[in-house]
Amino acid sequence: MWGYGFPIGGVAAFDPEEGGVISPGGIGFDVNCGMRLITTNLTVDEVRPKIKELVDELYKAVPAGVGCKGFVQVSRDEFKQVMVDGAQWCLKNGYAWKDDIVNIEDSGKIAGANPQKVSEKALGRGLNQLGTLGSGNHYLEVQEVAAPIFDEKLAKAMGIKKAGQICIMVHCGSRGFGHQIGTDYLRTFLEVMPKYGINILDQELACAPFKSKEGQDYYAAMACAANMAFANRQVITHRIREVFAKVFQKTAEEMEMNLVYDVAHNIAKLEKHKVDGKMKELLVHRKGATRAFGPGRAADLPQKYKKIGQPVIIGGSMETGSYLLCGTDRADEETFASTAHGAGRVMSREAAKRLVRGEKLQQDLERKGIYVHGSTMSGLAEEAGLAYKDINTVVETLETAGITKRVVALKPLGNVKG
Repeated sequence: MWGYGFPIGGVAAFDPEEGGVISPGGIGFDVNCGMRLITTNLTVDEVRPKIKELVDELYKAVPAGVGCKGFVQVSRDEFKQVMVDGAQWCLKNGYAWKDDIVNIEDSGKIAGANPQKVSEKALGRGLNQLGTLGSGNHYLEVQEVAAPIFDEKLAKAMGIKKAGQICIMVHCGSRGFGHQIGTDYLRTFLEVMPKYGINILDQELACAPFKSKEGQDYYAAMACAANMAFANRQVITHRIREVFAKVFQKTAEEMEMNLVYDVAHNIAKLEKHKVDGKMKELLVHRKGATRAFGPGRAADLPQKYKKIGQPVIIGGSMETGSYLLCGTDRADEETFASTAHGAGRVMSREAAKRLVRGEKLQQDLERKGIYVHGSTMSGLAEEAGLAYKDINTVVETLETAGITKRVVALKPLGNVKG
């Protein structure tokens, strides 16, 4: 699928010791846009009668849409701490459980973040965005585990016990903060590429040697944006737990609202991979692509996933549902341990809006048993199911290729859209 610079779904690995580069266009401007999945012990029979109340309360608690502001108010110095500590800042400030941190990629904190490498403009854009979904294809969805469960052993390890169980999926990133960082360094790289003898066909592919001052500055700023995104999804999880507790009159602990996993799909990371029979440290860019470590990467996974591989969360659409998959060692051998991040669009946003009216789509979905609360009707139209590939075909293809295994399908019951 087309994207700025790199295609969405692109994966590229560069050797830092041999002049390998880092590129904002190879990461995406919504740095650490990612997915997280939360399980509960609630059933569809308990939730369906309250789905409208639940979704409306979630919409109030988790701001969505362009320019929305979060409920967590932090000073500039506190926000810099968020940039450094990511989701671990949330644990220190009462927005996370200890087990949450364990079940986030890199424990919710990318090393090497340096707030001094972030512009004042970027800082200003991010300051009020903790705990917000944003717009576009970002969402918060209440889901039902569909029958049949494809792999009961893997599902059980991930906290999924039966069909009809309720889960919550969150898809969002670093918002305007990450976008500004990408914009800032794209401009910087365009200025400095001539001195490094780099020529490109598209300015969105602007890059710099990873080991250069500019490359290291961008990586440090990108890590700040990635950590903000981890914190953002964690604060949203805190709000989700509060809303469920209010609606169902039980504590989040009683409802076993546990985090399955949180994984980025717009990021660059230093990882060791085998190339021509030798292990090398590479800078792996993933843009609209998800890390999919198998059991062979046990050292990089939480204890409960060491024997089975990493959970992989694949978004579909608010009409068709999503999937929980598991990473494989085959992915490590063939795709730099990467897989798809979602169904992927087959139609532009403008094309979807020409074909679909948001109001009618909302009504049609409700007749199908899916209640959607969006910030705008045009935003709903952009995200119509017909604008996306068939998620079932996508995940079957990934499994056939051997780079992920299907665990469960997740059917939408209610959705908060940006």
